[in-house]
This record gives sequence, structure tokens and C-alpha cells, in this order.
Amino acid sequence: MGQGIQELRDLRLIDLSVPISPATAEPLPPRIHYTDHHAAAHELAQVCTRLANAGRDSAIPAVITESAFQDGLGLANEDLEIDSHAGTHLDAPWHFGPLCENRPAKTIDQIPLQWCWGPGVVLDLRHKKPGDMIQPEDLKQALQYIDYKLQPETIVLLMTGADKHFNQNDYFSAHAGMGRDSTLWLLDQGIKVIGIDGWGFDRPAGAMLDDYLRTGDNSYVLPAHMVGREREYCHLEKLANLDQIPVPYGFWVACFPVKVERGSAGWVRAVALVPKEAK
Repeated sequence: MGQGIQELRDLRLIDLSVPISPATAEPLPPRIHYTDHHAAAHELAQVCTRLANAGRDSAIPAVITESAFQDGLGLANEDLEIDSHAGTHLDAPWHFGPLCENRPAKTIDQIPLQWCWGPGVVLDLRHKKPGDMIQPEDLKQALQYIDYKLQPETIVLLMTGADKHFNQNDYFSAHAGMGRDSTLWLLDQGIKVIGIDGWGFDRPAGAMLDDYLRTGDNSYVLPAHMVGREREYCHLEKLANLDQIPVPYGFWVACFPVKVERGSAGWVRAVALVPKEAK
């Protein structure tokens, strides 16, 4: 057992997540109200005063002030207004539709944890332009380039380079995206979780809408997401730092989502666990 623990300690951890930040170039960026230690002491003093006087049978009410806390400092806090798809997150089948494979689609709190921990592989697709469709042939070529054959339940990470635009106005549209055929091809290899370092898993909204308006064909709208109504899988959006993983495979990925009850997604602190000798 001791040897196994030491092997885990010998792994290098690489953060694959973007922060939940109000500065994100998102249509609905998170709103965060920060309470610092001085303000928290004042707020906590008021709360404690109410608690101290609740049911108190005394003509003289108790008064709690900031001095009740060491150094007059309370506990910092944040109040967030945020949707479950902000920051790096895992989409559940429920996000794609109410049914999956003719059964009620799994919500994020129903996702098997074993899906969210496994060997990883990075496919370099940075040659694709923003708005391009990632085709099955692109995936096959990326795998051939690294001489790797996909194994069932490998976590596939798609590197488009869009994470470098995270704090830029074009982040929403900086990525190439998956389509129906490419998503199905990965699922046919036994893959359950696919991640991408772009804002979304499909192509940017503008590219999809241009095709829809040109043709009137709604199969151009969210085709990769729509696969999730037929085939059960999850995908990660808004990954980062895939270029910092020193090897294309031979590492592990952990991407456990926050357990949002009946949620369509959960925030993830995605991590790559890489052997220290990997270069």
C-alpha cells in the first residue's frame, strides 16, 4: 500500500481548468460579490447579535460587535450568481435532451464516477481554424500522428488552442468544434467523456447559425450536442492548458463534477496526473 501511495505522490498535477470569473468573455458571465474580512466581521456581528437575542428573556439585549472576532476580522465570503455551465464544466446527458437511448437522460448527479477518472489522450487539432468542423478524419490523423489506438473509456481531450483567448473578446468564437460524425466516431470507440478547450463543444454559434440561415436545415444547429439524445456520453467544455501536458498519452485525467441535484452540468476542477519522468 505504501508503494502505491508513493506512486501517486510521484505524479505531477496539471490544472486543466479555467477559473469561474466575472471577466470571462461569456454571454452571461458569472457575478461574484466579494465580502472581505472587515465587512465579514460587521455582517457576522449582526448575525451573532440576532442569534444571541433569539428567545432571550432580558430587558437588556446582547450586543455583539466586531471585537468578538480575533483582530476584528471575520471570515471572507463570496456570493455567486452563476449558471452550471460557467467555467470548466461537465455536461450531462440531461443537458442534451430529456431522453437518451429511449430512457430518462442522466442528470449530473447521476453520472457514474468511474466515467470521470481514467487514462487520457490529447489530440492536437490546433491546425483547425476557428469555426471549422472537426471531422472523423481529423481525429484519425491526430491519433495516427501520435501512434495511439483509442481504448474504451479513455478520456479524449481535444486541443484547439482556444483557451489562450479566455480573457479576450473572441473567446466565444475562437475554437473549432465537433460535429455529429466526429462525435459518433469517438463514441463508437467506447469513449464516454470527451473534452475540448473551447467555449463550447460544437462550432461557435455564429458559424452554426450562418449555415442554418443559408439552408434552413436545423441539423446544423448543435449537431454534436444532439448526438447525446441518441448515445449516452458526457463532454467537458472550457478546458485549458492541454499544451502543458508533456505527453499525448500515458497520463490520467480526473474530472469529477460538483454534485448539482438534477443538474444539466457541474463545475469541474479538471486535472491531468502525469508521471514526473514524462517529458
